[in-house]
Amino acid sequence: MDRDRDFEITARPPSNAGYLIQDLDLETLFQAMSGGDRFLHEVVAKAVLSSLTDPEAIRYRQAILRDCLEQSAVVRQMYDLAKEAVAGEKKIWGVFSKTPSSILHRSTDVMEHFLRTLRLLRRIADEHGAAFQSEGLTRFVRMLQSELDDAYFTAVEDQLRQLRFRKGVLISAELAEGNAGTAHTLRRPFEESRRWRDRILPRRATGYSFEVAERDESGLQALGELRGRGINRVAEVLARAADHILGFFTVLQAELGFYVGCVNLRYHLGQKGEPVCMPECRAGGEAAPSSRGLYDVCLALHVHPRVVGNDIEAGNAQLVIITGANQGGKSTLLRAVGLAYLMMQCGMFVAAEGFEGAVCDGIFTHFKREEDATMESGKLDEELRRLSRIADRIGPRSVLLCNESFASTNEWEGSEIGREVIGALLQADVRVFLVTHLFELARGYHRQPSEDVLFLRAERRADGSRTFRILPAEPLPTSYGKDLYERILGDGNLAVSALSAGGA
Repeated sequence: MDRDRDFEITARPPSNAGYLIQDLDLETLFQAMSGGDRFLHEVVAKAVLSSLTDPEAIRYRQAILRDCLEQSAVVRQMYDLAKEAVAGEKKIWGVFSKTPSSILHRSTDVMEHFLRTLRLLRRIADEHGAAFQSEGLTRFVRMLQSELDDAYFTAVEDQLRQLRFRKGVLISAELAEGNAGTAHTLRRPFEESRRWRDRILPRRATGYSFEVAERDESGLQALGELRGRGINRVAEVLARAADHILGFFTVLQAELGFYVGCVNLRYHLGQKGEPVCMPECRAGGEAAPSSRGLYDVCLALHVHPRVVGNDIEAGNAQLVIITGANQGGKSTLLRAVGLAYLMMQCGMFVAAEGFEGAVCDGIFTHFKREEDATMESGKLDEELRRLSRIADRIGPRSVLLCNESFASTNEWEGSEIGREVIGALLQADVRVFLVTHLFELARGYHRQPSEDVLFLRAERRADGSRTFRILPAEPLPTSYGKDLYERILGDGNLAVSALSAGGA
């Protein structure tokens, strides 16, 4: 996933991860990518929330993703091998035993298990490696072919065969004070003569020997301890080698898992006929994002018909104010923008026909919440507390998505608070996307035309129907709440009668 480091699945998520998951409905995205697999869920969640800020690092992942989308079956096969290698290691007996003999025995079994998987991985590299074009995967294939050649497998298999010690263990030692053994060293066993005469005729003894009686438990225990001293260092080295290869498969499973998650998501969106694109990412501080057919990927995964996409040409706008009719798609567009930033900055495709944007150093959300059920604080109090926490963490070149912020008080107060907060954020070089019904707030910015501010409005037809398209337009003093009243309650007189009857 990265050119010069391994993906850290254990890294801590950003402090605002919980708000991002809740406000952008990221759990829907994670479920679609993971397909119910807990490990994949953990991997894709960590990757999506850990945004990259270097455009070159993002393009590096994008190139690998293109390969994975084109060679999805091969990538899944490699992922399955890594997954089986990690899972198989856990099933091998002896994990709780700490004696040198048991450590050596288990490490040998683990290495043989890994060796079989490495052979299969090398075979995939030989058969399909030429199909990859990205720097990351071509380098991975070259590594497999150069480091896992036939000579490597032959040498490792021979060493593992010797470490079974089927003909006993050859150990040298020195005598210390009191004739105590010291400096126990494992020696390479004598090579067997290939001459038939030497195999038939018994070899003449070249030293002294003794045998331990079958029922001599103390002697057998002492012999076992002696054997353990001799093989202890080899057991430790082999255990470290097994752990090293386990680490390789663990990282491989995680990194391929991210791309498998992307392939899964692309499949789900393809089944619905929804487009995706590989975004053009630019250095931070450049122009605001522009898009063609941008849509909320999580909404698209929930509904059966295709969702409506929107075009945005923000130019150099530092503030984007979205107003218009209730239930016209404003909040949906806001979530789509947030999801596009997250998906672009983790190296994924974006849910749009086309998308360009500058990378940001942080993505923050401030969405309206329901009333505090514990009645410990009011809605405005809760809003301002969350804003204070955001202000403590947000920095230049960050993005803040506000959905109905400052609406928990009256129009005048909400607009005043909004102007002060947004003004401070803009001075701190924070890009703000604001969905609001506060006409006074929106009109205040509209009265002072600036290239730094873009106004969008949810489209409403003359008959009151919504198209869910968001177009450049000035703010209006109404959100057409009466449309919803007429649609939900029907005839006004009937509604009043029903309410009166209910009250009686």
